[in-house]
Amino acid sequence: MEHCDGENSAKRPILSDGGGSEDRLSALPDDVLIHILLKLLDVAVAARTSVLSSRWRRIWRLLPELNFPFPSDPQHVRLALTAHEASALHRLSVYFIDATAESVAAWLPMAARRLSGNLLLINTAPHNETEDEAAEGGALELPCFETATSIHLELGYLGLAVPPLGEFAGLTDLFLACIKLHGPCELGEAVSSLRCPSLQRLTVCDAWGMVNFNIHSESLKKLKLRNLHQLQQLTVMTPALIHLCVSSCFSSSHNQPVANISAPQLVSLDWGDHYDPRFTQLGKMENLECLSPYPFLVCGLAESAQELNSSCVRLLQRFELIRSLSLTLANVPDIPNKQYMMEDIKRLPDLTHLTLYINPQGHSFGASVFHLLRMCTGVRNLVLKFYSTPHHPEAQTPCPSGCVCDQPPNWKTKQLALDRLREVEIWHLRATQHEAALVKQLFEWGTVLEKMTVYFHCSVTKSTAKKFWRMLRNFSRPGGQGLYIPRLSHRPIALDVGL
Repeated sequence: MEHCDGENSAKRPILSDGGGSEDRLSALPDDVLIHILLKLLDVAVAARTSVLSSRWRRIWRLLPELNFPFPSDPQHVRLALTAHEASALHRLSVYFIDATAESVAAWLPMAARRLSGNLLLINTAPHNETEDEAAEGGALELPCFETATSIHLELGYLGLAVPPLGEFAGLTDLFLACIKLHGPCELGEAVSSLRCPSLQRLTVCDAWGMVNFNIHSESLKKLKLRNLHQLQQLTVMTPALIHLCVSSCFSSSHNQPVANISAPQLVSLDWGDHYDPRFTQLGKMENLECLSPYPFLVCGLAESAQELNSSCVRLLQRFELIRSLSLTLANVPDIPNKQYMMEDIKRLPDLTHLTLYINPQGHSFGASVFHLLRMCTGVRNLVLKFYSTPHHPEAQTPCPSGCVCDQPPNWKTKQLALDRLREVEIWHLRATQHEAALVKQLFEWGTVLEKMTVYFHCSVTKSTAKKFWRMLRNFSRPGGQGLYIPRLSHRPIALDVGL
């Protein structure tokens, strides 16, 4: 930690009266000066105030929070922790670029002994790791943080070994990302109730080395698992769990993965992964309200698309009654001999809130939305969110006439009574012909529709937004109120109808 306690500057006043004899700032209480230094958000800058006067020499050492902004020097972190004199360290934030496990290990045990609050450690790696690279290199041994309440580690694919002994008694939040787990202790053992009795929220994403994850926790309420690249077996025994998210954990598996979930109090399930009830046991979920299954491919080659869509279809059939369903409808760039796959969805749970994430890729999606809505005519709130992926930006040219995406072709003339639909939200609308066709039908189907809110995509010009707005007014029934045109095209347009 670079700072100076030189005597030449020790008597220098900071604020004084006209005669320069009184150092009013240094006369402030310690807690006020500490509050001032905390506003700097940088330990190195705070430490340099030691040169101002003898009064300031130890003030920075009393800081309850130490922040090392990007990029930090591991040596400075060690020196600051050594000099730290505060009775408690409530927060430690450190940002590195391509740090080594050895450089972090030089100060992390010291932090574990002192920290009674939050640890944030982010190491930015120059590139993503492959499976072969993930098996190389040494591991950072995570010490036991007995009094820490929150640990957030993004390690840039450094190796990480969790401690085989010790209790994280105060830990309520644990976030692990971009890690390569090493034995001998498995992560599930370390985060279960015997070792983490207070843990409530756990997130693990983009991790290598987790073949088995077995957690038994009486306190855990929220669990997110994303991109666990080698996972084969998942066991979750959590009687208090409310939210569970499992996404892209089994997709690269060469063998049939096995999952056993026991979460009787679960309210929200986000299962963005393969699902086969023969190998994935979800147990009783009588309190489930929100469901988000694996994305559904609207059009594709029959055999491969059916295999991909089977997880979504099976999960939809698993539940009879929920409050809210979030479903992703995906399209791929135009391929020959593709088939329309929406007919594979034969029923939906009984629900009142429906959110559809739609990736059009230039295709029509009105028929797909119609197919779903006729199976949930009791829906009260409908949200449509259009999106495009970075690898496949949204096509600007609509698909050719006769494309299978517009089946059945008479969906625009079929009768559909959504006599409970009160509110519709549409996000990232680009004012295309396909979007206009669907919006028109929503006005016709929603016989008691009260409000429609449209959020345009940022690429839509103001003139195009106004033109689309006028079209919406023509679609709406007489008596609509609260119409307004935003100053910016990406701001929301709210349309109240039938009031």
